[in-house]
Amino acid sequence: MIGKGYEQGTMTDGEARGIMAEALNRLDLDGKKVLMIIPDTTRTAPMPLIYKAVYETIGAKVAQLDVMVALGTHPAMPEEKIMSWVGITPEEHRSAYPKTRFFNHAWNDPDALAVAGTVPAAEMAEITGGLMAEDVPVTINKKIYEYDRLLITGPVVPHEVVGISGGNKYLFPGISGQEIIDFFHWLGALITIPKIIGVKDTPVRRVLNRAAQFLTVPRSAFCFVIHEHQLKGFFTGTPEEAWSAAADLSDKLHIVYKNRRYQSVLGLAPPKFDDLWTGGKVSYKLQDIVADGGELIIYAPNIDEVSYVHGHWIDQIGYHCRDYYYRRMEQFAQIPRGILAHSTHVKGAGTFENGVEQPRINVILATGIPEERCRRINLGYRDYRTINPQEWAGREDEGYLLVPEAGDLLFRYAGKK
Repeated sequence: MIGKGYEQGTMTDGEARGIMAEALNRLDLDGKKVLMIIPDTTRTAPMPLIYKAVYETIGAKVAQLDVMVALGTHPAMPEEKIMSWVGITPEEHRSAYPKTRFFNHAWNDPDALAVAGTVPAAEMAEITGGLMAEDVPVTINKKIYEYDRLLITGPVVPHEVVGISGGNKYLFPGISGQEIIDFFHWLGALITIPKIIGVKDTPVRRVLNRAAQFLTVPRSAFCFVIHEHQLKGFFTGTPEEAWSAAADLSDKLHIVYKNRRYQSVLGLAPPKFDDLWTGGKVSYKLQDIVADGGELIIYAPNIDEVSYVHGHWIDQIGYHCRDYYYRRMEQFAQIPRGILAHSTHVKGAGTFENGVEQPRINVILATGIPEERCRRINLGYRDYRTINPQEWAGREDEGYLLVPEAGDLLFRYAGKK
């Protein structure tokens, strides 16, 4: 493993380029086909720096250096948007970067997928501590088998499903199929966000790493840590070891501890979140510091859709706490478990007793989603035009908290056991 991280100070582009060049030059890539697997624009990443450094280092000697966007179940990106994401124009693509083709992952296209193997139920029961016991086929985008090396590239931050994102997560769910996506998302929901987010060693991470063992294509990873828009660490090696080093740095930089909980938390969503499916991270990262019965407001005037891909499912079931589903799973058998998991993650903790649901906090949307739809999907509504964010600023002693760029840093209540 090669890498460096800074708790204080920042990493220069030159340092990052040096780490990448040293790592790539150690690999036998002459005449080989390499596939870079990268995040989409819902993540914060210095993709122009990374893509160009990789191409400049190995572009002349490889047969192909293609790029696949690890969409998971997010919408596909137009090719020109992918080019812009990696910092080049169509003309530069033709003239300076001709060995690259750009692909979107297609999670819901059976013809695009292959089954790499199956994790048997008994092993899953052991990995998950008995929470789930079923055979799980490990589906993956079959294009990976056209390449000699996978280069997994992505940021490492606290994550609501896996604990800390990055590494093999850019394979599962990044370029995998629905079976394993649904499995581990529901596993994360069963464990619940308070017990999993920001935790390094989780059953979900173990599932992802076990699934990756089925892949026969050699894998390397560039795992990096961004904090306050600055590159703080860059690590490369196997996906497991590079991720582990980056996760340790993320733990030091990406978690904010508060000594109290707040009656009203206003989270300002950054514009990279363009629907509630991605903007839900505001809830995931802030709900722990909201007082029982308090309100968490997702302020995102630019969001006017629940989910561009999954909105029809959410309109059908709404947002509810885990036990609303868990105690009546037979009633929701036709709903993908990944949808159920997203629903519970946004809604947060709560109880469901004698047919009555009692959420711990009230999640309120101050977005472009109409009030009628907010109520229908079981979330609160506030007209964003009536909100002045500065009214939350400087009032922590009164129980009000304003969080800019919400959804990036994880806020934890320091007083909980």
